[in-house]
Amino acid sequence: MEDYRLIADQLAADIRAGRLRPGERLPPQRPFARSRNIANSTAARVYGELIRRGLAVGEVGRGTFVRAAPPGPQPILTEPSEARVDLEVNFPVLPGQADMLAAGMARLQRPDVLAASLRPLGRSGAAAAREAAAPLLARAGWTPEPERILFAGNGRQAIAAALAACVPAGERLGVEEYTYPVVKGIAAHLGITLVPLAMDEDGLLPEALADAPPLRAVYLQPTLHNPLGMTTSPRRRAQLVETIRASDLYVVEDAIYGFLRDDVPPLATLAPERTIVLDSMSKRLAPGLTLGFAVAPPAFEQRLASALRSGAWSAARFALDAATQWMADGTADAIGRAKRADAVERQRIRTESLAGFTVRADPRAYHCWWELPDHWRAETFVAAAARLGIAIAPGAAFTVGTGRAPNAVRLALGTPSHRALSDALDLLAALARGTPEDAAPE
Repeated sequence: MEDYRLIADQLAADIRAGRLRPGERLPPQRPFARSRNIANSTAARVYGELIRRGLAVGEVGRGTFVRAAPPGPQPILTEPSEARVDLEVNFPVLPGQADMLAAGMARLQRPDVLAASLRPLGRSGAAAAREAAAPLLARAGWTPEPERILFAGNGRQAIAAALAACVPAGERLGVEEYTYPVVKGIAAHLGITLVPLAMDEDGLLPEALADAPPLRAVYLQPTLHNPLGMTTSPRRRAQLVETIRASDLYVVEDAIYGFLRDDVPPLATLAPERTIVLDSMSKRLAPGLTLGFAVAPPAFEQRLASALRSGAWSAARFALDAATQWMADGTADAIGRAKRADAVERQRIRTESLAGFTVRADPRAYHCWWELPDHWRAETFVAAAARLGIAIAPGAAFTVGTGRAPNAVRLALGTPSHRALSDALDLLAALARGTPEDAAPE
């Protein structure tokens, strides 16, 4: 193997391990050549090889940067960023929230209660949790039957169990053409082939679902879609359910952000016999409080319960008992109401800071989809934002298949303080109004 490829392999390993982060500028070629004791022409070939592999991007007159979203499996986007301001992943935690949660922990500090919480969880042990969870998950006239509620360790595990139960390895799962990146990683791990389905401004197109190759199920986010922020209309939902029934499909409905739109019922109200509704505590309460929910149709409950057990995705009893206390005493509901108000305020800040730009968002969502001006490319903009200490997610992270990546970014608004969010968005707006040449490092 030629020397330049060995060096490129070393840099590629650093990129994949996170030692070289998205947006980071690589040294100019001449200093890099001197540091490696190689010829300048060899350094040029190393950088060219990284670009060929899709791990770096070269900007004329600016240098070579680690690419924000390399081709192939995309970043899962579930870990907090090391940037000064994280607009890449949502971890909404409100001021004073810890004080609200602390009161609910008092009961668990009793030795007898704690001893019970440290034992394995049997089905009968979850009865109180089901009764407490049903009203918390209720939305717009829909309330799940407690006996239909199953628990996972977190929302991602609930997704994994639902997909494993619905789609055998080697079979196809339909997904919206822009979707939650974690689903791509889960599908790859389970040997499931994803089929991207076309969307419009109202969500998934029924004709795209009807014209798709044979599917076993479809994964949807009809309420506060991530990343697009849209909520599918009642008319479109009815059309989708008609097509789903005609195609004899199961629906995995991701309702993780549904608590922010308690006026919109899940698809389970229209197709209860074939819809699995998924939810979690991480957005409702805090990212460190992981508990996933899966509401399954009666005919599917045992299959989903088996998938949770075999995949080691079941909830831990201590986490379930703590969450049950917060659900039963009203703390979880109170925090959910406060977060609905918080999301509205953050969207107001976003509207003010990004006025004049093309942004798609529900005014009650914790995220938005920003279509960048034509003089920017998403990869370059993400890299420039990273140099300002702001982490954002490129649109390519949310695409399925090999189609052209959108010239857009997803902004997660829920993590920083309101002041930090406003300052960061103002910086990004100023960056977008300039040109890539203006943002070039000295």
